[in-house]
Amino acid sequence: MTAVQHVTQGRQEYYEALRTLSQASLDQHFEAFRDIAWDDAEMQVREQDDRFVLTDADEIGRHPWYKALPRERQIEVGTYRYAQIAKVGRQFEQILIAGVMHHLIRMENNNPEFRYAMHEVTEETHHIQMFQESVNRSGADVFGASRSWTRIAPLVTSAGSWFPELFFVGILAGEEPIDHLQKSIMRAGGSHPLIDRIMQIHIAEEARHIGFAHQYLEHHWPQLGPVKRRILTVAFPLVMRWLCDVIMVPSKQDQCAMGIPPEVAKEIWWESSDSKKLLRDLFGDVRMLADNLGIRKGPARLLWKRLGIDGESSRFRSAPSSARG
Repeated sequence: MTAVQHVTQGRQEYYEALRTLSQASLDQHFEAFRDIAWDDAEMQVREQDDRFVLTDADEIGRHPWYKALPRERQIEVGTYRYAQIAKVGRQFEQILIAGVMHHLIRMENNNPEFRYAMHEVTEETHHIQMFQESVNRSGADVFGASRSWTRIAPLVTSAGSWFPELFFVGILAGEEPIDHLQKSIMRAGGSHPLIDRIMQIHIAEEARHIGFAHQYLEHHWPQLGPVKRRILTVAFPLVMRWLCDVIMVPSKQDQCAMGIPPEVAKEIWWESSDSKKLLRDLFGDVRMLADNLGIRKGPARLLWKRLGIDGESSRFRSAPSSARG
């Protein structure tokens, strides 16, 4: 097989994978106000509802500070925490949509990336709606992402046009941590039925979105010039670590509203041995991707270690920590 034939075959396989993803989005998709029974009795958010108590699947819930709180306060903090996660998820997906629109504006005709990306955007709009509706119904006036992030974020979306590969790294940097957190909560038995239903929908559709980002980067990496490759090699772990904090660490305002003491917050994010392990575990799948791209080696590997996100790669996507190595 010649080099040209190999490239053509690779493109055909990639495009066929995108067509499969598009068909999957057509066959199974959810709408925020059709597929969640918002007004059912079990879905109602009530005061002092034990179903909002955080489990060990949440990094706040497993900390001794939270476990020592009176039951009433555990419920209050848990209710606020789920709303805070939803608000940040809503804000991140707004940025995702804006960046993807920048990316698609100049896309050529007959490219299957356009159709699947639009399916993803459609699904993300419903995620935004269900996240915000859950915040509204929680009664918690959560702040969401930090002021600095909300000011910088509109500028970040332009990367979807001038450096889409870097923007897709950013997509994974936001999607992988929240996907890990939601799966951990569901594996631990779930929480309030409304939260569980939202997470079920989000996990199901994010699997396709994350898969697209992985395939996009693997397909386009060989086409990058040497300068962009060097930039992406360094930027990859930096973006992962930066956006991980945006997604996983509540803003100072939300930490204050939950009453989390500063010294406890430092332990939870990311000073204790338990939290350092969680930080590493969040990035098993992206380490696998970086290894497939050949960018987690040499001096770049030292950066991964310095940022606290190095470790064993997943053997397959969404592998639990015990299945790595």
